[in-house]
Amino acid sequence: MSKKNDLGRRKRQHEFELRREKEEKEKRAKKLQAKKNKMKVDGTEKKKGGFHVGKKKLKTKMTALAKAKAAQAMEVDK
Repeated sequence: MSKKNDLGRRKRQHEFELRREKEEKEKRAKKLQAKKNKMKVDGTEKKKGGFHVGKKKLKTKMTALAKAKAAQAMEVDK
C-alpha cells in the first residue's frame, strides 16, 4: 500500500487541515474585531467641526442641546 492511500495518514491530514482552518477563522475574527474597535468614535472635536473616527473624518455639527449634554457628561467624569 502506498503512503498516499494510508488511512491513518489521511485521517491525521484531515484533522490537521480542520484545525488549521479553525485557527485561521479565529484569527480573521480577532482581526475584524480589532478593526471595529479601532473605528469607534474618539469624541475629540476638531476645529473644523467634526468627530475623528479612526482615520476618517465625519463632518457633523452638534446642536446646542448635544453640546450641553456633552459638557455635563464631561463634568460627571471628572
